[in-house]
Order: sequence, then C-alpha cells, then structure tokens
Amino acid sequence: MNKNLAKLWQAGQKSSRIILGLMSGTSFDGLDLALCRISGSGAETSVNLLNFTTVPYKPAFKESLKSIFSRRDADLENVCLLNSQVAIEHAQMINQVLRDWSVKNEAVDLVASHGQTIYHAPAFLHGRPEFGNATLQIGDGDHIAVHTGIITISDFRQKHVAAGGEGAPLAVYGDYLVFSKKLENRIMLNIGGIANFTYLPGDLDAGKVFSSDVGPGNTMMDALMQSAYPGQYYDQDAGVARKGTVHPALLMALKEHAFFSGPFPKTIGPELFNLHYLDKAIQSCGAGALPVEDQMATLNQLSADMIVDAIKRTVDMNSPFTVYVSGGGMHNPLLIENIREQLKGIPFHSTQALEINPDAKEAVLFALLANETVAGGAVQLGENRKGIPNVSMGKISFPD
Repeated sequence: MNKNLAKLWQAGQKSSRIILGLMSGTSFDGLDLALCRISGSGAETSVNLLNFTTVPYKPAFKESLKSIFSRRDADLENVCLLNSQVAIEHAQMINQVLRDWSVKNEAVDLVASHGQTIYHAPAFLHGRPEFGNATLQIGDGDHIAVHTGIITISDFRQKHVAAGGEGAPLAVYGDYLVFSKKLENRIMLNIGGIANFTYLPGDLDAGKVFSSDVGPGNTMMDALMQSAYPGQYYDQDAGVARKGTVHPALLMALKEHAFFSGPFPKTIGPELFNLHYLDKAIQSCGAGALPVEDQMATLNQLSADMIVDAIKRTVDMNSPFTVYVSGGGMHNPLLIENIREQLKGIPFHSTQALEINPDAKEAVLFALLANETVAGGAVQLGENRKGIPNVSMGKISFPD
C-alpha cells in the first residue's frame, strides 16, 4: 500500500484526530487557523479547539487577490499564478503558527483548507441555461501538502455542486454535528461577507435541519469603506454608519432584487452585492450625492433586515429558539443592534457560549468536514432536499 494511503487509513481508524482547519473569507482579512482535536464522527462527533489565530494578509497580497476577485474580466494568468501562490503563502503560515504553538507538523493528521473564493456563480445568477451551478476557490491543496508535509483535504465546495448543491453554505454539516442540542432550537447565524444561517431543531431530527445564505453581511459595507477611505477595510465599531441616517428610498431600492424574494435555500456572493449594485440603487431612487455615512447606515440596515426576513420566512416564530452568532459581522455593534431590535425577546449569544471562539468557527467547521471525509460518511440531514445534498466533501492531496 502507498505509504500516504496507509497514513490516511491509520488517521481514519484513530479514536481522535488532530486537524488544522483553514478559512479565508471574502473580506481578505487574513487566514484563520484552528487546530482541533476531533473525536468520533457523524452524530458522535466532538471537537476541542486547541489553538486558534488569524494571520493577517499583507496589503500587497490583499490587492493581488482583489484584482481577480469576483471579476468576470479577471486576468487568467494572474488566476493561474495565484492558485499556487495562495497555497504557498498559506503553507508558510501553517508552518509558522505550528512552530509558535510548539506543535510538530508530523503531529497533525490533516490540514483542511477552504481555499480563497474568487468567483461564485449559482445558475440563477449567471442565467445561462447550458450551464449549472459553479464556484471557484484557489489555493491548490497539493502545494499545501508538499510545503507542509501534511495530508491536505481541500476544494470542499466542488462535491456539493456536483451533487446538486450550489457550493454553499457548507456550515450546515458541521453545525449539525457539533452544535445540535436536545430541547433547544438553535439558529447558528454567521455574518461574513455574505450572511448565512443554519436552523438546528431541538428534537434533533436531521430532516428538519435547514441552511441558506440570506444576502449581504459585510461585503458591501466593506467595499464602500475601502472605496471611500483607502486603507480602511471595514467600518470599525460601526463608527461611520452611526454618523449617518438610513435613507428609506435607498433601502427600498436595495431590497428590490429578485434574490431576496426567491425560494430557500439559496446562495449568493459579491458577484451580485457590490458597489455597482449600490450605485444602481442610488440612481434608481434618485438619492443623488448621498453622504458616505448615510450610505453606510443604509447598508447596515439592509444586512440586518434581510437576515431577519430570512429567519422569519423559514423558521417557526412561535417555537422558541436561541441565536448564536459568529463571523466578522458580530463585531459590528450597530448591525447586531439592528438585528436584535427586530427579534425582541429572542436570546442572542456568540458561539463562545458553546465553547467555540466565534472567529474560529468557520475554520473549525472545515476541520469537521475533513474529519467526515476520512472517518465518517455522508451526513444524512435536511431530507436530502435540493441545495443540501448528503455527501462527503474534499479532495485529498499527499505530501509526496
């Protein structure tokens, strides 16, 4: 047997595995690295977060990624070059943080790499009937494996698409395995560039589990900040938005896209919700030269409104539930206030209340997916409804 296959087989047979989950979102803040000890699989899964850090991207690297991100006219040579370069950068970060944590590379069973999304193209958005859903993440798993010496599982979203999904959201699989609790209905709300949530029923019926994107989280707010205030990548503590006033006509115009009224589950990305979308809405409602502060306040309200709208349309509001928040948007106090104002009486916590650092949650979830790939099987949830296929995900790369 190939020695790498033997090592992979041995990892799958262990009672617990050390898996390093990687996540880099569309905000390009940096790479999240979550070192996890994961025991069991399927409904018997348990996870212990051993270490977590975020390694910031250097400004030049951010700009390189932005030059090809969500662009139909992206330079193909740059895409090709960055596919390997992103992986090499991530591998260097892995090697450094493992040294910082005094963890030897050979002590890590698997790296679980999400990669860097550069384009997301669900069928309803591209509108070309000869093609189906598609999504693309760069950061080649082979390069990570070779440069770290650790078996790497990557490119998780392609199997989801191949099995009939849209490639997102994938959080539902890990959410169900780790965060379900008997007698408590839970909503796991993640506010990244795009906001998504998973509904976990308190009766633990996997068939009732539901997950969907809901619309913009931070993506348009971040883009506006970067355009209006070069060098600032997000609205820290909602400082800009708090100085503005929500513009009702603009808010209404921003909500007019058919995506919002469409059926669930669904996915979306900055390919739709970007500054061009904002500019069109401003023009259509005659807002004219609206101050940046008012635009930010309105975008903040939009994100909050559509999160709440999605929850109210898909969850039984007469059945009590608790919301657990993660992602960069949880650090925007105005956004959280705007959400809570519309969900009065509903308990809100971060996932820290569940002993998972909310900033680490997405990286942990990809570690869980990798664990299922080697030690579990297809996760049976959501009644295999359209958009939530029951599949194991990830491609396996050997170090040599």
